[in-house]
Amino acid sequence: MTGKARGFGREAAHQILAGGSAGLVEICLMHPLDVVKTRLFGFYKGILPPILAETPKRAVKFFTFEQYKKLLGNVSLSPALTFAVAGLGSGLTEAVVVNPFEVVKVSLQANRDAFTEQPSTFAKARQIIQANGLGLQGLNKGLSATLGRHGVFNMVYFGFYFNVKNIVPVSKDPTLEFLRKFGIGLASGTIASVINIPFDVAKSRIQGPQPVPGEIKYRTCFKTMATVYKEEGFLALYKGLAPKIMRLGPGGAVMLLVYEYASRWLQENW
Repeated sequence: MTGKARGFGREAAHQILAGGSAGLVEICLMHPLDVVKTRLFGFYKGILPPILAETPKRAVKFFTFEQYKKLLGNVSLSPALTFAVAGLGSGLTEAVVVNPFEVVKVSLQANRDAFTEQPSTFAKARQIIQANGLGLQGLNKGLSATLGRHGVFNMVYFGFYFNVKNIVPVSKDPTLEFLRKFGIGLASGTIASVINIPFDVAKSRIQGPQPVPGEIKYRTCFKTMATVYKEEGFLALYKGLAPKIMRLGPGGAVMLLVYEYASRWLQENW
């Protein structure tokens, strides 16, 4: 193996491990908020599935962001624009990876019945593929909305965080420096959530149960947004915004901080 390949392998391992660590810590800290919505005890009940799903997803998010940022270094873009475009690229890549899992998850949630045994994730995926294939009516249903959701979120999230962090003066006090980064991360997650939630609403409508069984009302991202706006009003496109901000505002800050500290530790010790 050449030195260049070895260097890339080490760099990729650092980014993937730091990104996975960010996802793991974020889930462990923020999962109780999801639980509080439905029960007042057992804060960490059901935490394993989110850990198994979110840890690799966050690893993909941060690894691809770093790689797109590096790639864009060869293009004549301003540093400010580089962060946003790299974020967009990472979001689009993340969306392609996670969308089939989202389709299966939404399908399982929609067909939850206390009186019947639920199929496993793999069994449900097989059912979807057998019935509708791998395309936009099957395992990749709602891909356009998922691309919009993740692409827009990551573009704003990374773009805002790194650009503002470069503007706000660094503090020599470790506590104040932590709070500076946390505050910028909190704002990044909050603003990104506000901007991308219409895509989230469209995704839920497309991938979830249709209003009339057997009749597909919601097909494409922007047409679904237009339908929701026309029939239910502007605020319907922002349904669920408060719990989303409660989760992704502080959760987004936690991920960025853990990623930065984990990256630094790995670079210094490995």
